[in-house]
Amino acid sequence: MSALLKEESTITAKGQTTVPKSVRQALGVDYGGRITFVVDDARRVYVEKTVEELSDPVVDRFLEFLARDMAGRPDTSIVPLPTAMRDRMAALVEGMDIGLDTEIDGDVAL
Repeated sequence: MSALLKEESTITAKGQTTVPKSVRQALGVDYGGRITFVVDDARRVYVEKTVEELSDPVVDRFLEFLARDMAGRPDTSIVPLPTAMRDRMAALVEGMDIGLDTEIDGDVAL
């Protein structure tokens, strides 16, 4: 593996170090940015820009609630849809051409 960039940094008594400017620029991170250290089986260390996962705390808590509920009451927390609800859902999409594998055009906001 050829190196595109090689920089040196000193580790302080507190285990801290400064990420050289050229490395920060190469990773596309600046003040407040987050990096991830990855150590492989050969004890080589890689530094990557942390990929921020978009999350919604309300949705996260709701999903945690559902998971706890399903684990605590597996016999009653998952049940078939009532017939009336299935019929209503079918009526709402009646006549629509629904292609589940069709790509969505334009931007989508969820």
